[in-house]
Amino acid sequence: MTDVNKTIRWGIIGVGDVCEVKSGPGFYKTPHSELVAVMRRNGEKAKDFAQRHQVAHWYDNAEALLANPDINAIYIATPPAQHKDYAIAALQAGKNVYIEKPVTLNAAECDAIIAAEKTSGKKVSVAHYRRYVPCFMKVAELIRTGAIGDVLMVQVDMLRPVKDKIIAETEENWRVNPALSGGGLFHDLSPHQLDLMLYWFGSVVQASGFGYNQRQFNAADDCVHGWAKFDSGVVLQGRWHYAVAPEQTRDLCEVIGTAGKLSINFFGQQVIRLSNAEGEQEMVIPNPQHIQQPMIEQVNRYFRGEQDNPCSVSEAKKVMELIDCFSQPMN
Repeated sequence: MTDVNKTIRWGIIGVGDVCEVKSGPGFYKTPHSELVAVMRRNGEKAKDFAQRHQVAHWYDNAEALLANPDINAIYIATPPAQHKDYAIAALQAGKNVYIEKPVTLNAAECDAIIAAEKTSGKKVSVAHYRRYVPCFMKVAELIRTGAIGDVLMVQVDMLRPVKDKIIAETEENWRVNPALSGGGLFHDLSPHQLDLMLYWFGSVVQASGFGYNQRQFNAADDCVHGWAKFDSGVVLQGRWHYAVAPEQTRDLCEVIGTAGKLSINFFGQQVIRLSNAEGEQEMVIPNPQHIQQPMIEQVNRYFRGEQDNPCSVSEAKKVMELIDCFSQPMN
């Protein structure tokens, strides 16, 4: 049921770097949406964000934010180790919830959120936002309309140096602490890739893989390999490494079909390359200023009752199942 008069009034738990441009402004630039309050354990930084973005309230603890009766939706942008507990607390407080990816530390943790969502009667969406970024929507359209025939296989390569400009600098390098991130940079970055594989090609029917801390720069695996077959018949092979020499940097998804191939990179400005009987084409579709805003608009409409869930926890759990499979320890 649609409530045309309902405004989604947001509170953010974990208002860190990702909220500065990528997501935060989307909550006050989206129609029928307001950013009411933000929270960060460092109160001065929460206050600074609130003042710069003209947000009325700021807090240094999540309980106070959840108690604000003006808020009816929560965006959780903390490290993954806190996602499950904050999501459940927000649902119990009567708020709808939007959770950053990866949705949890592992697939098993998703079940508690799914159960709490059902009990609360509220709604939960997950920030697999690349589904609605125009360049990736174009790739989906090319696949769907048969631009490369029937898809046979996909190769994903993500090879990065130890010091990588695409990784946000933080005071606490939680991304390479498995206790906080679930498993290092693979857990932080691969959800962008693996969610699209599932979204485009269907459910996994068979998968295997391994994770390996090859260069021992920190506690997290730096090398991950994975193979999967989807119910569409498409086969995926992926390799991720976060400690290669800078000159070996590679970011590529190549989709091979019966009548051609296409490729796209995941980070930076995406370039789509299409090769088929009509020749070679290159397409560049600029990203939105706030790259999550298209997804936030989808979530906002879902919370208002205007559409279906743009990404459920059950869908996000399938991403985590694939991550868990691909990153299991080598025998």
